[in-house]
Amino acid sequence: MTIGGGDLLLYAGALVILFLTPGPVWLALMARALSGGFSAAWPLAMGVAVGDILWPLVAVLGISWMLSVFDVVMALLRWVACGVFIGMGVLLIAHADQKISTDSRLTRPGIWPGFLAGVVAILGNPKAVLFYIGVLPGFFDLRSVTAGDVAAIIAASVAIPLVGNLVLAACVGHVRALITAPRTLARINVVSGGLLILVGVVIPLT
Repeated sequence: MTIGGGDLLLYAGALVILFLTPGPVWLALMARALSGGFSAAWPLAMGVAVGDILWPLVAVLGISWMLSVFDVVMALLRWVACGVFIGMGVLLIAHADQKISTDSRLTRPGIWPGFLAGVVAILGNPKAVLFYIGVLPGFFDLRSVTAGDVAAIIAASVAIPLVGNLVLAACVGHVRALITAPRTLARINVVSGGLLILVGVVIPLT
């Protein structure tokens, strides 16, 4: 592997922060768990994991080719990642009290509909697209990544959201009312926004 442990740890931290930012997938998981228990929610989490495999793979392979042609792109992407994280953090804090909305298509019963809903949710999630395509390259030097590096990046990209989603689904009966309470949601968004800004500031320094 050529990527440093510090870079991988920072990337994993960013994944944790992004997972902790409430969104439509959160509500879909909670709604499915409330209607059918954990057995109804885990297929959606697995569907989301498929997207978490595809997006970083597309980002690494596609941008690695770009970087082999344009050296300056690497430095530019690092600053793009910095700006995106700071921008996301500022917007999250500015709209901390905004309610989460969800799509009823994500809560259809059944294992297969749940799995497909998870795939659709992650592939069409602007936050995921922005992170994997626009932000992920800022954490690593993609000009020299090896197969082991790609495997490590994908493993982190899949494992952290998947574990988080499964834990959320298992605990949803206890946490749904708390998470969706306006005051608690605002606090979560303010903390998550501050952490996103912190990650954005740290990226250029690594």
